[in-house]
Amino acid sequence: MTTIEIRGRREEVRANGLRHSVLRYGAPVDRDLLLLPGITSPAATADFLAVLFADLGYRVTVPDVRGRGDSDRAPSGGYRLVDYAADAAGIVEELGLRQPVVVGHSMGARIAAAYAVLHAPDDHGLLVLVDPPTSGPGRGPYPTTREQFLQQLHEAYAGTDADAVRRFYPTWPERELQLRAEVLASCDETAVLETHEGFESEDFFDYWARLAPPVVLVRGGDSPVVPLGAVAELRRVQPRIEIHTVPGAGHMVPWDNLAGFLDVIRPHLLAHVLQH
Repeated sequence: MTTIEIRGRREEVRANGLRHSVLRYGAPVDRDLLLLPGITSPAATADFLAVLFADLGYRVTVPDVRGRGDSDRAPSGGYRLVDYAADAAGIVEELGLRQPVVVGHSMGARIAAAYAVLHAPDDHGLLVLVDPPTSGPGRGPYPTTREQFLQQLHEAYAGTDADAVRRFYPTWPERELQLRAEVLASCDETAVLETHEGFESEDFFDYWARLAPPVVLVRGGDSPVVPLGAVAELRRVQPRIEIHTVPGAGHMVPWDNLAGFLDVIRPHLLAHVLQH
């Protein structure tokens, strides 16, 4: 529970052997959107985005990814991309989502790509990959260190507040700072550390190379997670996929510059609504 009003409806679904807690938004329409958050972002942190996507005409589903929020924890070793992708596929099937648009941020963008390649290679909906970690074997470390994640987690476990969170995210709106302060402690340390290890041992480009349209990649102009060198490689490997840059944004793109983020993705989401 949080002191911040969360506008989604809580549901539970069993998928891939675990119980998943999800937030759902919007009326039961024929256009589904699955929103997959990042490494330390329970579903509630995406509330502000889910409301906006529902207003565009989508029924939006946001899961607490395994090891976060109210969803089950997995045993050690259960936080690989294949595990996360199977969760996403199970949620899609159990909730009857029909070729959903999948919007993933950071870890969620990696999951979205793996889900499409492994579980829906020929019939996935629009994929919107927001600042996916391009670190991996031979490509250097993820820019946020293991120790930095542990510092934030341990502060949350001890009890933190918006002012303390602001040290890490100085440009965020007050509501989002307070919300993160209240829900970060629901992230399991093992889940975070194993996922962080995966950012450096599992290669996003293995999935990127196998993606088929429709796909859009969105990066923050100041993001160290998708630097310009990675952009060049992404374009070389997949020249058909559009890559957009949101100025004035770091890795937490919609939190850093919501207006700029919406300017980029709204035309794609609206076009998808018109097509369906």
